[in-house]
Amino acid sequence: MSIFPPKERVWWNEPIEKSEVLWVTLALVWALVMFFMMPYWHMTGNQNLSNEAYKIRPEVFAERTEAFAAKYTVREQGETGIPVVRPPAGSDVYMLGRMWEWWPVLELEKGQSYRLHLSSVDWQHGFSLQPENINLQIIPGYEMILTVTPTSSGEFSVVCNEFCGIGHHTMVGKIHVIEK
Repeated sequence: MSIFPPKERVWWNEPIEKSEVLWVTLALVWALVMFFMMPYWHMTGNQNLSNEAYKIRPEVFAERTEAFAAKYTVREQGETGIPVVRPPAGSDVYMLGRMWEWWPVLELEKGQSYRLHLSSVDWQHGFSLQPENINLQIIPGYEMILTVTPTSSGEFSVVCNEFCGIGHHTMVGKIHVIEK
């Protein structure tokens, strides 16, 4: 029994039981299977985003986002006055997280690829695209870039899933995907 110390003080020289060898071997084989499956799942599973991250000063990212919005704004959304931006297919798209909004609203074409640039100017925020379950941690001073190709049209919500202060529950953005 394992409650009592072994009779021999040099217990590691004692022979190992066959059942222990079997379980250790099974655990090792399973660990190797899981280790080699991780890159396989990443490449073929389509559930993990391959993104890029670069250092950037928050004010520089804010300037790029504002220039992007000024260039491609097609209208304003409702009473909020947040610009709805429709960039050309294949272009770089910018979205900024700040207390307590995702800015601007994006309007993308179904089936077209875009390079989505994300950053924050104030606190750490979470970028959660619902209902697609795309989740990224957005940190001030870092620009996250991912290539997205919308496969279905509709309205998608961007929710902050990292607590960022008193207005956290109101931090919701929108991405509209239209069919051309």
